[in-house]
Amino acid sequence: MIIGALKENKKDENRVALTPESAQLLAKLGHKCLIEKGAGVGAGFTDAEYKSAGVKVLASLGDVIKNSEALIRVNQPSSAEIKKYKAGQILITFIWPAQNPQLVKELNKKKVTALSMDMIPRISRAQKMDALSSMANIAGYRAVIEAANNFGRFFTGQITAAGRVPPAKVLVIGAGVAGLAAIGAAQGLGAVVRAFDVRPEVAEQIESMGGEFLFLDFDESGSTEGGYAAPSSPEFRKKQLECFREQAPDIDILITTALIPGRDAPKLWLKDMVAKMKPGSVIVDLAAEKGGNCDLTKPDKKIVAKNGVTVIGYTDFPSRMAKQSSSLYANNIRHLFDDLTPEKDGKVAINLEDDVIRGALVAHDGKVMFPPPAPKVKAVSTTKNKEVSDRTPEQLKTEEANAVRKAGAFQVGMLILGGMIIGLLGQYAPPAFMQHFIVFVLSCFVGFQVIWNVSHALHTPLMAVTNAISGIIVVGALLQVGSSNLVVEVLASVSVLIATINIVGGFLVTKRMLAMFQKS
Repeated sequence: MIIGALKENKKDENRVALTPESAQLLAKLGHKCLIEKGAGVGAGFTDAEYKSAGVKVLASLGDVIKNSEALIRVNQPSSAEIKKYKAGQILITFIWPAQNPQLVKELNKKKVTALSMDMIPRISRAQKMDALSSMANIAGYRAVIEAANNFGRFFTGQITAAGRVPPAKVLVIGAGVAGLAAIGAAQGLGAVVRAFDVRPEVAEQIESMGGEFLFLDFDESGSTEGGYAAPSSPEFRKKQLECFREQAPDIDILITTALIPGRDAPKLWLKDMVAKMKPGSVIVDLAAEKGGNCDLTKPDKKIVAKNGVTVIGYTDFPSRMAKQSSSLYANNIRHLFDDLTPEKDGKVAINLEDDVIRGALVAHDGKVMFPPPAPKVKAVSTTKNKEVSDRTPEQLKTEEANAVRKAGAFQVGMLILGGMIIGLLGQYAPPAFMQHFIVFVLSCFVGFQVIWNVSHALHTPLMAVTNAISGIIVVGALLQVGSSNLVVEVLASVSVLIATINIVGGFLVTKRMLAMFQKS
């Protein structure tokens, strides 16, 4: 199939849907690539680079459309562009079908097979094609860089000869992909990071990134089946705003990322909260394109409030890092073509039974395919958690006691069986052998009992010190060093050397391992 990459027509859009690297990978799937002249310049890819990667560069948009079987781009096409499309062509781009029903009708009227990158389902297999997550990751990182650029101090705390510099305090609202990226970037710059999300299950993710999760004393989860945030109840919202008002005077940087699919962004940072913030503080609103989470946000603009708080409402954060964004987006599209080309022979197959392809499909064969059916594989499994939550503390204690009783009965049975085997051996084996054999068996039993009850995290230092203890054989070796037999003396000397390495090395490794568990 011939794939054509179009130049973006949106103002200040620097991204491109095809990179020289992704073109080479598409060629391995049996596809040929075309690109409109100058399409990659804004992202730092020259026409010469495309040519060297085997991509044919055409002079105009019309030429690319005319010579392509599939078209790829970043943003929605204009009505004038759609009129140039041919029936049966494939279009892959961000369509946002719920917000652009007229665009869907125009594409369907031209009998175009349209796949929307924003409709890729949130299932494990589709993560490599999840362009929304790719762009959100970049937006979260860039938001912190933008905040740092507009903030008048260091992010990290410092103690210098001129005095102490306190670390910046950052609050991130919304712990999706963008929020977690912002937490990681702010933490990396040395800031003290706090975060809030209506989904309490993301607390562990926030803490793993080095942030502090702000808990609400309220029994409500704002998580949908697909893992997205859901609208909050009035009571929950009241508690939420109270928490934010408490945080407002203390923080220096606020990054908001809260969005609800198919709705305008919820207003979470009100005018009175902005008024409570310190002069010089910065707000970066990543939800600006959908109206913003802050009352003062103006899309695509940076304003300064009366009290000196800077409010940034840029909607083109991924485009401000065009080279990185283009690379990730082009890889997402390449992975989608990987699924569309199951035989790797350059022939695209629209498999309506495939959850990913069907989920992204907006129009096909003159039919509107949006909205898609629910995927067969759920993004978030709730069955297991439900089963666990149904058990009472008394039931859990009973189950634990039964497990201990069962393990004890098994051990007693094994001891009886072992005793019978040893008794049987004792009838025929010589006394010297039985003495050593019984010591060996008891050592195995005691060793098993000791190791089994030690935490897995401590197994390595435990084995290291056990290795050192085994070096006690050095005593036996020293007793044999003075032997009149040359062979015995050589073997004894080698044993002393090896045992010494065991002793010294074992304790050194143990010391280093245990140091890893110390806080300081």
